[in-house]
Amino acid sequence: MDNSATTRCFDQVAELTAHIMCEDYGNPSSLHRKGVQAEKYTRYAKEVIAGNLKVNEKEIFFTSGGTESDNLALIGCARANCRSGRHLITTQIEHPAVLQTMKHLEEEGFRVTYLPVDKLGCIRLEDLERAITGETILVSIMHTNNEVGAMQPVAQAGALIKRMNPRILFHVDAVQGYGKFRIYPKRMKIDLLSASGHKIHGPKGVGLLYVDEKVKIKPISFGGGQQGGMRSGTENVPGAAGFAKAVELVYKNLDQDMERMYQIKRAFVDGVQKMDDVVVNGCPDEAGAPHVVSVSFRGVRSEVLLHALEDKGIYVSAGSACSARKPQPSATLQAMGIEKELLSSTIRFSFSVFTTMEEINYTLQTLYDIIPMLRKYTRK
Repeated sequence: MDNSATTRCFDQVAELTAHIMCEDYGNPSSLHRKGVQAEKYTRYAKEVIAGNLKVNEKEIFFTSGGTESDNLALIGCARANCRSGRHLITTQIEHPAVLQTMKHLEEEGFRVTYLPVDKLGCIRLEDLERAITGETILVSIMHTNNEVGAMQPVAQAGALIKRMNPRILFHVDAVQGYGKFRIYPKRMKIDLLSASGHKIHGPKGVGLLYVDEKVKIKPISFGGGQQGGMRSGTENVPGAAGFAKAVELVYKNLDQDMERMYQIKRAFVDGVQKMDDVVVNGCPDEAGAPHVVSVSFRGVRSEVLLHALEDKGIYVSAGSACSARKPQPSATLQAMGIEKELLSSTIRFSFSVFTTMEEINYTLQTLYDIIPMLRKYTRK
């Protein structure tokens, strides 16, 4: 129940990556046969992902994951375009990979506007419009929030940004949205897009950054000049190929899989809402993502509930996995105006194509059993 943090690899992905690591393990920069074979895998990966996004292969760059992709997009574009302005825009509910990078850019002299969200976790387009100035050079808005599943109006935001100033760059962190929705950057006016392999049943340690060929961007790491000098370092061939294989598999039956996940989500939300003193945060229906449900259990600390569920073989999260080892109030929940009392009583349940209705029912029954007990213990 923690699939927003990471997902189980598809069997075919695991088999392909193992084969490349143990058999076709050449360096794609090498001129011999092993190197040529490895280069074919990276070419396959770019063909698959570029075709899925309906972009050009040369606009796809492989990274170590979503965090690096976000860093490269924001820092690379801010530094490359600073002569045109030093104003950046993002939201209050971004992943730390974006928020912390923005804080770093503020230290470099950039000014950042953090857009508020409504009680469902969505930005207001009128706030975005008011925030844009003649100094704005970059806007970064996530596709799907990792904590509550709120989906942002990305296409409308892209259209608004380009209508106001076509030169403003638009970056979208699609780490939680890619593999759940069809995303077409050029159609949605997205200039840069980040995604991660292990969120869609691919391997860990590999991500992608789409960069429109017209975008002015500087690399932030230097070395042997791989990937056109944009991201130096020996390519992660098994990672890239495994990522591409996961993309093929996850989009093969996307509509049917997402409908089944929405059914699972509805069943879970309906079951949770039968309990007393429970609040479902964000959009509990199809207006939100199919795989994320944030629930606040009044009177029960999230860490206590997390470990109580763990003892029953149910694994959940108390927030973003990237900050879970440093417990602190969720910036996302605070921005949504969640009651202060509930900030430390919130659990994220997240599903995947492997999640079954039996697992949902078992989780609900376990909650029915342990929540009253934990509340009784807390009151004592």
